[in-house]
Amino acid sequence: MSVVLERIEQTRAALLGALASRDWEAISELDTSIRLCVDDVLGEASVNEAVLRSSLEELLGVYRQLIAVASDERQTIVNEMTQFRQAKNAAKVYHLFS
Repeated sequence: MSVVLERIEQTRAALLGALASRDWEAISELDTSIRLCVDDVLGEASVNEAVLRSSLEELLGVYRQLIAVASDERQTIVNEMTQFRQAKNAAKVYHLFS
């Protein structure tokens, strides 16, 4: 396996770890690293295409998980903000009549 493919695999594993712990800062940094790795591997002529395809498909699966988790987190925040606004509006109404 080429050095670049090994870097992709290591970074993918680190991305999974960061996703499991919801470390969004690490995810951002790893995303940048993965982009650089993919650029490097696309410029490398001596890469086994089957191995590359498999590696990139696994990476795509991680990104699908990442998108699903991020969407869930975002929806949780939206729900919390909605509850906060409702409570704030209820407090305003209460103060109007008290």
